[in-house]
Amino acid sequence: MRFGIGLPTCTEGLMYPVPFADFPEVVELAQDAEALGYYAVMGNDHFTTPRYVRRSFDRSPRFYEPLITYAYLAARTERLKLMTGVLVLPMREPVLLAKQVATLDLASNGRVILGVGVGAYREELEAVFPDRRRLRRGELADEMIPALRALFTQRVASFAGRYVRFQDVELFPKPVQDPLPLYAAGNAPEAARREGRYCEGWIPAVLSPEEVRQRLEIVREEARRAGRDLTRFDVAPQLVVAIGSTPEQARERLRGSQLFEHLVSLQRSTLRGQDLARVEERCLVGTPDQICRQVEAYRAAGVTHLSGLLFAADTLAEFREQMRLFGREVVAAFARDRAGGSQ
Repeated sequence: MRFGIGLPTCTEGLMYPVPFADFPEVVELAQDAEALGYYAVMGNDHFTTPRYVRRSFDRSPRFYEPLITYAYLAARTERLKLMTGVLVLPMREPVLLAKQVATLDLASNGRVILGVGVGAYREELEAVFPDRRRLRRGELADEMIPALRALFTQRVASFAGRYVRFQDVELFPKPVQDPLPLYAAGNAPEAARREGRYCEGWIPAVLSPEEVRQRLEIVREEARRAGRDLTRFDVAPQLVVAIGSTPEQARERLRGSQLFEHLVSLQRSTLRGQDLARVEERCLVGTPDQICRQVEAYRAAGVTHLSGLLFAADTLAEFREQMRLFGREVVAAFARDRAGGSQ
């Protein structure tokens, strides 16, 4: 099992209070994660502030563009994977995005994991691109992902779709990694089918082990239809973490956090249909020993990578405390399992 932390690139106001982390502090968190044995960091992507955040805070959040952030981190870390979680495809132009990602993979010596999705807040797309109000974002993603793959792998690439069109593009240098790992996010069945057809990994959000298991069957079935081998497919859910000395303390930490308010906001999109009265069943909440057992349940369901772990914390000091405690008690425990031969 691999572990990654959710880096606060664009999370002020959504998952954490405003202000939360200055840019140098974001860099320090990534360096701390590498020292603690985490596999990756995951930075999310926002261009403008969702409306509910504006209503909640009288100050504007600092949103740090993830690819620029990672270009800096590439020179300040050595082993840490740089995972986007996720780049919002409807906001990005594919040829420029491919050029940026390929350059970043070169600069980091092959440490990029490209996580993409359609975005949780349609209002953000409509604010930045008012003429895309009727855009079918899932259909665009179905074009963007194979278009990016063509740009990464073909000497001269062309693509002619409804939304994505380019012709005779020679994009060099190519990424260091072949293939560059491309993951897609999404909980819905249509998203699972997309991952099975096109991707090296899947990033569901806040699902229980059983829900992951059920949706993974859709991914595998779609891969079989497409003739793809998923032997090395990475199942990398993003989960909320709240650690306490007692189960009650951990639950109170989650329920009283800004991160919980973010989960409420996602009930209209990513978490549609979820009952937040039972949200702890879809998170890592409890004492370190309890969380180790919860992680084991995810591993048994087919999870290979707990990506972008989101710590329930309302101060940067509390975030660091949770990240370090999880690193010492959970990441280290599973590292010992690997050393002892456990799978």
